[in-house]
Amino acid sequence: MTTLSSGFARARRWLRDHPLAFDATLAFCTLVAMICSSFTDPGDGHGPPAFGARTPELFSVLLMTLTAAALVLRRRRPMQVLAVTAALAAVEYVLMDPPAPVVMSTVIALYTVASRTDRPTTWRVGLLTMGGLTAAAMVFGSTPWYSQENFGVFAWTGLASAAGDAVRSRRAFVDAIRERAERAERTREEEARRRVAEERLRIARDLHDVVAHHIALVNVQAGVAAHVMDKRPDQAKEALAHVRDASRSALNELRVTVGLLRQQGDPEAPTEPAPGLAVLGELVTTFRNAGLPVEVACADRDRLPAAVDLAAYRVIQEALTNVRKHAGAGAKAEVSVVRVGATAEVTVLDNGRGSAGRRPGAGPADGPPGDGDGLDSGGHGLVGMRERVTALGGALTAGPRYGGGFRVHAILPVEARTGEPERPGTAGGTGLRR
Repeated sequence: MTTLSSGFARARRWLRDHPLAFDATLAFCTLVAMICSSFTDPGDGHGPPAFGARTPELFSVLLMTLTAAALVLRRRRPMQVLAVTAALAAVEYVLMDPPAPVVMSTVIALYTVASRTDRPTTWRVGLLTMGGLTAAAMVFGSTPWYSQENFGVFAWTGLASAAGDAVRSRRAFVDAIRERAERAERTREEEARRRVAEERLRIARDLHDVVAHHIALVNVQAGVAAHVMDKRPDQAKEALAHVRDASRSALNELRVTVGLLRQQGDPEAPTEPAPGLAVLGELVTTFRNAGLPVEVACADRDRLPAAVDLAAYRVIQEALTNVRKHAGAGAKAEVSVVRVGATAEVTVLDNGRGSAGRRPGAGPADGPPGDGDGLDSGGHGLVGMRERVTALGGALTAGPRYGGGFRVHAILPVEARTGEPERPGTAGGTGLRR
């Protein structure tokens, strides 16, 4: 049974790949069927048909051969083949009595037209063929007009039109389903690529924030250690200890961030929560150890969503890093996080006297890109902050303050965007602390 099924499948594939060979085979089988039927006398309808009771005329055999040969081109010229076969069938009804079943070729040609054209064309051509051949059989035949042979012509041509239209509709339905499936597959792949690109961008922002912050602190503390190494070795040792702590923190955060690139199920997947306002005190301590006085004012309100909590932390981290690098000696910073209705507002102020043109993203007055003391001197810090805040549906403004200093102000919606997943281990676990 399996061998027989595979053989049929191979034959079907071969015929589908060679349509002309299939049509030639169909034409030959139709010719054989017409010739065999022309030897059969249907009788008066009260008994079975008698095979061999009559012999077809040579003219009828010629017409049957011509109509069968025309079927070879039924796919390439369907309308022309239908016209030829219908005309020859009508000639058979007019000139021969009893007529040979030349109309069998017309039935196949009409089916081909109906399966390859639209429905209005099928209706018009089908009704014309059905009416013309039935009228020819009724008018010129020797049997009464109401005989079953005449109504058989009408029934078979009508059945061919209906079957062809059904096949065309099914093909269109299958093609539409296939097209929708392919489009859905393309859309799914594009969505996957878009999500991968967004995730890469988010990880790149996190890496920038982590590296820029900690490397800037390491640079400052290393400069202090080099300056006081000879005269005040104790203070140099303390500065080097801060360098070690900052580098360790950078490595830990880099390990967590890069760990997000691991596939699910990897043995060393990150388990630490993403940083947020819950560890704001540790962040501020690192800046104070680097010589930047920072005052913090946070309201004990409701907990923030994980994405908003992380964005607020990164904004404060980047803003304080910029203050430490660009505000100049003797600068002080103030950090505030408050809830205002359905939003959380993050503000970082400083009274630095550094040139506004050296602030990253300071606006039209931007000057040369920094003094080379940090990764943020090219102005990417505020761009990254703005992109991060905008991605959550918030807004960020940054610019010089009246009377001196700089101000960074971010407005973050408390509700995360629809469909944004919460970070593992942080949902509902971070909040604003004093």
